[in-house]
Amino acid sequence: MFKNKKIKSLSVRICAGLLMSGVSLAAKATTLTMSNWVPPTHFVTTDILQVWADKVDVATDGRVKVRMLPKPIGSPAQHWELARKGVVDITWGNFTYEPDRFKVMWFAEMPFNGESAEATSVALWDTYQKYFKDNAAFSGVQVLGVGSLGPGVINHSSKDIVSLEDLANQKVRMGGPIQKRLLEELGAIPVAAPATKAYELLEGRVLDASLHTLESVVNFRLTEQLPHHTEIPGGFYDATFFLAINKRKWKKLSEEDRNAIMSVSGEVFSSLWGKEFQRQIDQAELELQAAGHSFNTPSSALLEKIAEIRERMIEDWASEGDAFGVSKPLEIVEFHQNRYQELSGK
Repeated sequence: MFKNKKIKSLSVRICAGLLMSGVSLAAKATTLTMSNWVPPTHFVTTDILQVWADKVDVATDGRVKVRMLPKPIGSPAQHWELARKGVVDITWGNFTYEPDRFKVMWFAEMPFNGESAEATSVALWDTYQKYFKDNAAFSGVQVLGVGSLGPGVINHSSKDIVSLEDLANQKVRMGGPIQKRLLEELGAIPVAAPATKAYELLEGRVLDASLHTLESVVNFRLTEQLPHHTEIPGGFYDATFFLAINKRKWKKLSEEDRNAIMSVSGEVFSSLWGKEFQRQIDQAELELQAAGHSFNTPSSALLEKIAEIRERMIEDWASEGDAFGVSKPLEIVEFHQNRYQELSGK
């Protein structure tokens, strides 16, 4: 009887010890909050952000976990500030939403940026690492990755856009200063509105056309509203994105965990981002072709005009380099283009 009591008591102490050990290990895990402004079913959530969060868990052996909040804390345009101020730990967003703050990124949003979203995304990360990581525009956060949208397309509601004349006086939804200047100098009428408003504006005949990647035409349910697509070789425009963590929070993590997180971030994240966006673009193109949509090749005159406008925009951007902390702007453009060509095999 006494022996059985001793065994029982020992078992209780062992179980209690194991339980406390488990509690201790759990207590050591750091949970980082992430604000995400697209729906939980969106491919950015399921196939990029959650995939990355799972990689962080594995890379840190469970010591760091990323918890996506059920609702975004603020608007998409506020997400850089949310991370910088530490309102949440991690955010992602579009540099284009704050064009003045991130003027350093304009070169990667101009025409002919590239056909491959994966190659442009990784080239952008390499360019950021080489030229921008100490730039004042990025202070207050640790940038964990960047990405590109992919080649932007001119999408029209009722006609093919092939020539300059086809674009004249057409009301076109756009976002950001690069797209605005392109449309104005091509003779179109830019209408500033978020992509989420395109359906409503097209239905109300406020717009004739809207700028999107093919992926966005499908994912924003604009397939019926925009049956005409003009694909510009290398893209009519692009957009740039970030994944960032509050700098103070980042520094509180151990060096081991920071290194582990970066092993699945940086170039790895940018590749994941670009590869998934490209997969979505390719899938959307097949879907739109199957739906009988019209795909058009721009005239040589239209392409030449776009090239002229791009050249002027690059020159204007470079001339202001000192104002946004860039001493060799044209070198940056060349580096990015060369890196893209290496990555894309072109």
